[in-house]
Amino acid sequence: MPRKLPLAVQPVTVAEAPPLLKVVPEPAARARILVVDDDEHNLLAIRTVLEDVGDVIVAKSGPEALRELLRGDFAVILLDVYMPGMDGYEVAQMVRGREQTKRIPIIFLSAVNKETEHLIRGYSMGAVDYVFKPVEPIVLRSKVAVFVDLFQMTLEIRRKAQAEQALLDATIKANDQRLKAERQLRLAEQRQGAIIQSLPILLYLETEGVYPRVPKLISGDFTAMTGFPLDAVRRTPTLWHDRLHPDDKDRVEATLRGRAHGAPLAMEYRWQHADGRYRHVLDQAVLMRDMDGKPMEYAGTLLDVTDRKDLETQLLHVRKMDAIGKLTGGIAHDFNNLLAAVIGGLGMIERRVPLAEEHRKILAMTQHAAGQGSELVSRLLAFARKQKLEPAAIDLTCLSDSVSNLLSHTLGGLVEIAWDIEPGVAHPYADEAQLELAIMNLAINARDAMPEGGTIHISARNAQVGARDDLDLPPGDYVVLTVGDTGCGIAPDMLERVMEPFFTTKDVGKGTGLGLSMVYGFANQSGGTVRIDSREGEGTRVALWLPRAAACAPKPVPAEPAQALAEGTSLNILLVDDHEGVRATTAALLEDLGHAPVAAADGPAVLELLDRDPDKVDLIISDYAMPHVSGTEVIRRARQIRPALPAIIITGYADNSALDLTGEHVIAVNKPFSPAQMKDAIRRAMEATITDGA
Repeated sequence: MPRKLPLAVQPVTVAEAPPLLKVVPEPAARARILVVDDDEHNLLAIRTVLEDVGDVIVAKSGPEALRELLRGDFAVILLDVYMPGMDGYEVAQMVRGREQTKRIPIIFLSAVNKETEHLIRGYSMGAVDYVFKPVEPIVLRSKVAVFVDLFQMTLEIRRKAQAEQALLDATIKANDQRLKAERQLRLAEQRQGAIIQSLPILLYLETEGVYPRVPKLISGDFTAMTGFPLDAVRRTPTLWHDRLHPDDKDRVEATLRGRAHGAPLAMEYRWQHADGRYRHVLDQAVLMRDMDGKPMEYAGTLLDVTDRKDLETQLLHVRKMDAIGKLTGGIAHDFNNLLAAVIGGLGMIERRVPLAEEHRKILAMTQHAAGQGSELVSRLLAFARKQKLEPAAIDLTCLSDSVSNLLSHTLGGLVEIAWDIEPGVAHPYADEAQLELAIMNLAINARDAMPEGGTIHISARNAQVGARDDLDLPPGDYVVLTVGDTGCGIAPDMLERVMEPFFTTKDVGKGTGLGLSMVYGFANQSGGTVRIDSREGEGTRVALWLPRAAACAPKPVPAEPAQALAEGTSLNILLVDDHEGVRATTAALLEDLGHAPVAAADGPAVLELLDRDPDKVDLIISDYAMPHVSGTEVIRRARQIRPALPAIIITGYADNSALDLTGEHVIAVNKPFSPAQMKDAIRRAMEATITDGA
């Protein structure tokens, strides 16, 4: 049998591609010819004749032929009519009954049955031709070549159709992608335009060297930023310059002159909106040049930064208030030590020295002044947010009655209070005594703002704060208490300072400047805030935002403790305080209460005294802030020497939660303290120890 040529080197005819389309021809496989005959000699002879026409595949029976048809496509089938088992008619019938093979031409091979009847039967079975044995090679090659050529042309047409379809699909896909890209581009442009329109920013082009400034192109919502239509600027070229803030004009003009010499433009100034208010504007631009490097125009942006400036101002105010608060808290601690010594000394004189009536009056005046100093320190600590609060649910109806009674003699006959508590208003969660004091301070300020009389309106309502609300409060439920007047109001330039300590708009001698600062500190420490709205000549409204109580159960009333310390009992007390005046007056007070104090100036000294005879000591009283060893550490070490020793901490700090007394039975007393407060602290310290021991 002649050797078949490899498929890769078979000659292929490729139709000429369109001029604008480069088609890479694919190597065409040789057509396959299926020869079915039970005689091997016939198969060999036919293969020899047809091997130059196509690849000849032979099958010796009908079933074998059907298996070959399942493996691939054929250009033509040469089928012997008479074969044992399954004859050619049955094979043809099955070939025609299968969708994948029914269009393959069939040529019957027959050595007998040339009658018309048999020919018609073969044609009815799907034959396209008959070849009679013995086969004439030229005739057979010619017949088969026709079908092979037809098959090759069909494949070529199919390949071209597929190529054209692929090209069409690619074109359609490219067009679809182009349309999608165009739609996405338009959508991006629309989004960009919408974003630019929604932002407080304008993009502009301005011709170089032109004065006054008139932009030749504006992108963005010009009217929203300025309040003017763009045509107004074009009709009045000096509009931009005329509405500059007077304090900014010289600086802005100097910057504009500098840009002519190549300096970059970046300036911030105030510009008057159509509504009359000044807006802060950030103006930035770069100089565009042509191909020769000559200046053409400025491309720039105008950004409304008013909100940012407001936030910066608020942040600066918060930091300033925080710094003042820290300073105030430290000063208040030192003041408490001084006042404790002064008040203690005055009390010792009152108790121990017989005084004439006129001397008692002087002493009473001095004690009153010291008491005012103590109240002043309390206000300072309230501003510094360091006073100890006892928050609970507050019934506003009861609060209104209490505040009205307290203010009835303070406001005078020309001013009255009108309460407006909305139905269903919740209970605020705060320290009731401090809230009363805050409302009283606000009411007194409102009275002073209305010298000719008027009505102070105090209202209460429920409010909610969301994540987007600009209140500097966590989201949640709040109660808003508002105190309003119809007085003189506060000037805008003073509004930002009214909550600073010692700042007051009142005449000299008529105010300490601590009322609003105390309200501010109390509100912040309670988890709320303060908002002030004031207009000169119309009045002021101060809104106090406080968190809403989760439950409105009344504050529990503590049970009266059992009497553990008999009246007249004398205790051996160790006293330690590094302030000499406080130490001396406290020791004298303890002696006057009937106790036997032993004083020491620092922690190591008092621990040494305790170590000498621990069982003789009934109670230890220690200052909190001392050098080297703090009061809490002194008590811990003392209880290592004498377990369960009753203890009291005295401190000039207001926030007792910072004393780190976790797990300790220690009574805390704030300086300055009265004899009654010290007596009560001693009783509670002894009771706590007895209860713990039980």
